[in-house]
Amino acid sequence: MKLKLSPCPAFTSIALGLVLSASGAAQAQDKYVVGQSAPLTGGNAKFGIDIRDGAQAYFAMLNAKGGVNGTPIELLSIDDKNDRKTAGANTKTLLENKNLVALFGYGSATLSLDAMPQAEAKGVAFFAPFSGANPVRTNSPVLFTVRASYGEEMEKMLNFWTSLGFKRVTVMHYDDEVGKQNLEVVTQYLKKINLVPKALSIKRNATLGKPEVEALIAQQPEVLITTVLSGAAAAIQKEMVGMGRMLPTSSLSFIGADQFVKAAGEAAAGVSIGQVVPNPNSSMPAVRECAKALEAAGSKTPMNTTQLEACFAAKILAEGIRRAGKSVNAKSVLQSLSTLGSYDLGGFSVNFSPESHHGSKFVELAMVTRDGRLLTR
Repeated sequence: MKLKLSPCPAFTSIALGLVLSASGAAQAQDKYVVGQSAPLTGGNAKFGIDIRDGAQAYFAMLNAKGGVNGTPIELLSIDDKNDRKTAGANTKTLLENKNLVALFGYGSATLSLDAMPQAEAKGVAFFAPFSGANPVRTNSPVLFTVRASYGEEMEKMLNFWTSLGFKRVTVMHYDDEVGKQNLEVVTQYLKKINLVPKALSIKRNATLGKPEVEALIAQQPEVLITTVLSGAAAAIQKEMVGMGRMLPTSSLSFIGADQFVKAAGEAAAGVSIGQVVPNPNSSMPAVRECAKALEAAGSKTPMNTTQLEACFAAKILAEGIRRAGKSVNAKSVLQSLSTLGSYDLGGFSVNFSPESHHGSKFVELAMVTRDGRLLTR
């Protein structure tokens, strides 16, 4: 899917904004700048672009109505190519912008690892990273999440499969810090019922195929839990189906349901995927609002779950900016978000307090149908 959006302000004003910041020149408070590092090119570009576009669509709709108390919100997005070091460098650049009120929508826990400490040092909210992994479930004073944790997702998946009598579980995970933590979440859950998972460890950005599937099959799993991105998961799924093997499979929401279905094609049928937002086809007012925002932004295809989550996050952040009062800056927005309390977007609610910055526990399981749709249980 390729959205035909009007030019994003991030790309038309980034050079000017950074030059002004670097020179120390004063900038009038004629806009509220939200900074984002996202994978806009490379193997995970579809996911990053959907995050950016979902948020940008909401901000554009809000700005068309006068913004926040007459001031527009600008999403300033920089490409990190799905690379941790680049995301860290981008964060340094973004934090040099004197008008920045928050960092927003980083594409994974890995991309957040070098960014969050910088946000903490500057006292800038690190809002709505697209991950439920442990590194972005800490009690950092600047971290705010709007989705359930991977632990909550995997508990739902594993409860479903073990209730059917399945006991042999294999976890496909990345061979890095975050991937190993995802494996540990499954291990701790299964330990409660005297089960131990096996693991299929893969390298990020590696080409996957028959050898990996043969290694998976050799473990004789009854269930596969996938904690990797859409490209890797799709490669394994297509190879399995091509070999005539069927294995009950569940994936974390991290996979990006729309991205996975497109990458895997017909092989995606039967895979269940965790959902941390309602079905994009729901009649829920908050969902319909986001669908209208994307349509107004020029989208010619139905809204997907990634775009919806980004739109929700943008709306919550905008409410935090609104409640910051007349003096809107990074400090006041951080305080406003910490005391937001229960906020209903229109059928979907989050809750923030000084003691808890993790706003949602919403999890549903959806299965991919033969025609590529998501059917929610």
